[in-house]
Amino acid sequence: MTRRAQLISLLDDLQDELDQQGLWETQPPPPTAFDSATPFFADTMDFSQWLQWVFIARFRAILEADHPLPGQCDVAPMAEEALKEMDEDVTEIINLLKQFDDHF
Repeated sequence: MTRRAQLISLLDDLQDELDQQGLWETQPPPPTAFDSATPFFADTMDFSQWLQWVFIARFRAILEADHPLPGQCDVAPMAEEALKEMDEDVTEIINLLKQFDDHF
């Protein structure tokens, strides 16, 4: 399996896990939420929203259009911090993000 195919598979798994945990939303945040200049849009979105509407969406677009991949990806440490207070079991979300980061 190519690196890109592996990344797409991880994004699929991440989406499935967010959905299983009840964190996958059917409606996007308001357009103004995407105007944030704060890392991870922390001032306008929950981290799980950022994963869905920014991280997954942008990486899918990069992979599908065969654009160059970034040199590094370090999302898992932020996920560990941002999701630690959640009632949901976020262990698999963090695990998937660590696997994703390891590809860079």
